[in-house]
Amino acid sequence: MMVKELKVSAIENGTVIDHIPSRNVFQVIKILNLEHFDNQLLFGTNLESKKYGTKGIIKVKNRYFEKDEINKIALAAPQASLIVIKDFKVVEKYIVEIPDDITGIVKCFNPNCVTNIEHGVVTRFKVISKDEVKLHCHYCEKNTVKSNIVFL
Repeated sequence: MMVKELKVSAIENGTVIDHIPSRNVFQVIKILNLEHFDNQLLFGTNLESKKYGTKGIIKVKNRYFEKDEINKIALAAPQASLIVIKDFKVVEKYIVEIPDDITGIVKCFNPNCVTNIEHGVVTRFKVISKDEVKLHCHYCEKNTVKSNIVFL
């Protein structure tokens, strides 16, 4: 049996986001604003994964992510791994981790929350569950579940 494989060239410098749930690949691209990125961006979805059945992957040339962006990835794809590449070598590889507190990257779903009414009030949440992502608003004390999360 002949197996066909798609070969994707290695990137010299940049970041690979691997083990993204297939259904979340486009969400990760959107929350990181990669649809407007001018360098090479490669992505795949519904790829075979021994661990998860299927997975998605995003390769971003000449781009490294800040803490807030990594927190967004963690909320959208908690089991994703980040691989930092410099000079064609993996210099860092780790699984993203949802922090205990989320500040300024997620909107409160409560329309009456002060963060949605007053200009300049930065959103703050305590993470009360990392397995089934659930956030507790510091201001209005409402809980937001993963399906209601809107990224700023």
